Amino acid sequence: MSCPLIANADVIRVTRVDGCGRPICGTDSAFVMDCFASLEMARNVEEGTDVEYKAANGRVCGYKKGCPSFKGFDLTLNFFTISPEFIELTTGQPVFYGFDGKPIGFDDCSITCTSGFAVELWAEVLGDDICDAAGSGEGQWVYALLPWVSTAQLGDITIGSEQAELTLTGSTRAGGGWGVGPWDVMPIDAAGTPGPLLSPLGSNCHRRIFITSTPPPVPSCDYVSVAGDLCLAS
Repeated sequence: MSCPLIANADVIRVTRVDGCGRPICGTDSAFVMDCFASLEMARNVEEGTDVEYKAANGRVCGYKKGCPSFKGFDLTLNFFTISPEFIELTTGQPVFYGFDGKPIGFDDCSITCTSGFAVELWAEVLGDDICDAAGSGEGQWVYALLPWVSTAQLGDITIGSEQAELTLTGSTRAGGGWGVGPWDVMPIDAAGTPGPLLSPLGSNCHRRIFITSTPPPVPSCDYVSVAGDLCLAS
């Protein structure tokens, strides 16, 4: 497919990472949801300093354009679900449990800067040739990975006569130990067998986007387990 069209965002998955950006295995290390309105990825760029040599007569003797420095992406996620699990995983705020040990809420405490998570986004692709002529596969998606997000926090919450929308902000970091990841997100052979990334991101990279025929995970209102050799080896 040479000219894919993005229809709309479909599913988001967040995965807990440690202080070095490595995925953490566990029964409470991931969350998948589709109740969100948008995920904004705004570039954070510091403009470089121009160097100019100007003579007394006003003639410019030499000039060099400053090289901008890319700091990462500032994320803004607008979502609707008040899931304690999702909020704990992304912000590090503690979960409040009911008498039966199930999460029923969360506490708002000081901002936690040591926690982190990875964000994956699937968006549907439009086109006449998104399905394999051989009959395999279920379609195609734009897949976006931001493997290391930190300093996340909830924004202001207004509850009134209209729908309540929550906002989560955070910033990406480069490097980290995500590697090829603990999830199957792309075909690894001609048969379309799902597998992890074929190569990790570079040490100075913050995001990867590509087209995949591996379908997104199913949304859930509970924690999702993270396990496997890839995660354990990170």
